[in-house]
Amino acid sequence: MSTLTVAPPECPAPIVRSMPAIGTTASVVVEDPELADPALGFLAVDLSDLDDACSRFRPDSELRIVERLGGGRPTPVSPLLYSALDAAAAIAVRTAGIVDPTIGSALVELGYDRDFADITDDDVPLAAPRPAPGWWRVRLDPSARTVAIPDGVHVDLGSVGKAFAADRSARRIAEALDCGVLVNLGGDIAVAGAAPDAGWGVGIALSSRTAPGEADEVVVLRSGGLASSGTTSRSWNRRGRRVHHIVDPWTGEVAPSTWALVSVLAPTCQEANGWSTASVVWGEDAPGNLAALGLSARLVSSGGDVVLVGDWPHPANDPEGVDRCWR
Repeated sequence: MSTLTVAPPECPAPIVRSMPAIGTTASVVVEDPELADPALGFLAVDLSDLDDACSRFRPDSELRIVERLGGGRPTPVSPLLYSALDAAAAIAVRTAGIVDPTIGSALVELGYDRDFADITDDDVPLAAPRPAPGWWRVRLDPSARTVAIPDGVHVDLGSVGKAFAADRSARRIAEALDCGVLVNLGGDIAVAGAAPDAGWGVGIALSSRTAPGEADEVVVLRSGGLASSGTTSRSWNRRGRRVHHIVDPWTGEVAPSTWALVSVLAPTCQEANGWSTASVVWGEDAPGNLAALGLSARLVSSGGDVVLVGDWPHPANDPEGVDRCWR
């Protein structure tokens, strides 16, 4: 497990390159200025490949084609799509089905059937929520590298796919350029290679677009992954009701808005994202569940209160922090 500390007042400024991709802002961070553009090039190719394979919004993506033509029959797929689906299944198992990739139909009913930037408020009646079909209905055969998706099951790789991509790209860039690297895909952060002596400074804020100097808190990450999930940055109005993108698969309803933001540290970004997403669904039970799992996390309630779990560091200017920490 990576250690996390509060950032010192002065940290060396890393070299950052950013671009819009997969419906968010994608950034890559390195120490050597000469490696910044090549690193961004690797990231751009990886995310383009991911979009081709896994996009829920493109009818020509490999995932959509498999759903449309497979009819529940085993279908050979690319290594990338298989790996992404396998990662989603692994997170579903780890979270006891709280994070389930078969919530796609529920998201479509909520109006999230296009890139988030294109969603508009509307008065379309909401259908009665229905539980997700269940991640176990998507059958994966590793020996044949086939996927069988039953008719009517709509897969959404969503945030798990984004975290999977952050881990994958960080590893690939570190190996290709022989350097330490941080990849940030809209708040899903993975690091690989040797970290700088001072570590990677990571800002925590409700919006991934917040400028570094305006972050609520800055912590230092040296290895592993850090992911944040929330109910405010991706929300919209649906028939006069505020909804967001995190769904409880057991009911098909949007998860409670107990937490505006949950940030979790784990050995990989993929695992961190699974637990941060699960925490939103858990609602008030999240701090206790995270503590029982031995995880470090920072939770911000819808009212702005901050709860720290495990070894998440206390800000130096918060002497009362220990009273709000779950151990």
